[in-house]
Amino acid sequence: MSFGAKPKGKSDSSKAFLDGWTAACASDRPATVYIPPRRFLVSRVEFNRKNWSEVITVRIDGTLVVSPDYNVINWMRFEGVIRVSICGGTLDGGGANLWACKKSGRSCPKGDQWIMPINSQMFHIPIENCHNVNLMNIKISAPGNSPNTDGIHICRSKHVTIVNSHIRTGDDCIPLAPAPPTCGLKTCPVVLAMDIGSLGWDLEEAGVQNVTLKTATFIGTENGVRVKTWARPSNGYARDVVFQHCLMVNVKYPIIIDQNYCPNNLNCPHQDSGVKIHNVTYHDIHGTSAMKVAIKLDCSRKFPCTGITFHEVNLTYGDQPTDT
Repeated sequence: MSFGAKPKGKSDSSKAFLDGWTAACASDRPATVYIPPRRFLVSRVEFNRKNWSEVITVRIDGTLVVSPDYNVINWMRFEGVIRVSICGGTLDGGGANLWACKKSGRSCPKGDQWIMPINSQMFHIPIENCHNVNLMNIKISAPGNSPNTDGIHICRSKHVTIVNSHIRTGDDCIPLAPAPPTCGLKTCPVVLAMDIGSLGWDLEEAGVQNVTLKTATFIGTENGVRVKTWARPSNGYARDVVFQHCLMVNVKYPIIIDQNYCPNNLNCPHQDSGVKIHNVTYHDIHGTSAMKVAIKLDCSRKFPCTGITFHEVNLTYGDQPTDT
């Protein structure tokens, strides 16, 4: 609280946080921005970094809460930074007011989608245009009926690693959107849903490749491991993907490729998906399905899936084997 941050979570401490960050950036040695075990209200902070080479650690032992005004955007944003670590703490996005607005049918803002591991208005942790990102021991939570609250949303990024993390949200837990030619993701968490896509909305679109999901548990989710694309022309792709050592517990669709993706069946394209899906491996996928059909492969008629491999897949529906 050396820079004037006010505890109890009622007065805005944004300036204090930015002043602390500026001081750390000015250091000629590794520096730490420390948030003590208190509750702090932060309305909007954007951290950027220019012309320095030392490591900065943001250590959070307290709780940061967003302003109750859901028109505030870019609540906590890190842009153009290198050699930064964020450790510990709770970041509460306070999304309930905006969710209620959306459910009421009123005119509401889209919502914020920056680092908010608890009750985010939209995406909890978006990773966009980033290289060499390591996420460890992350806990993300939001109610199952919270709209568009993706967990860790990865887009146009390379070499992203997620380890030992727990994610419970109202939408996709780890979705991967179109990325440069080498988008790598290796996850070793206990998680709740894994999506590649949606892909193929644009004709000219980068693809997703070199993805490994390893040692994951899916509990009571609608989908387990899914690749989804829009049914319209596109030069996108999803290739060189491995789903390995996954436990399904009462999952509605444990394994699904959906190349006719159209949420809520509204304004569906009804064309053939141009996204090429190639070399996808399912290895040691086991557990229980909530539906008789546990594996659904709905590939493009014009560009059928190729190189789809199943090895040691054992899914049951009650005490019966499942269908494909």
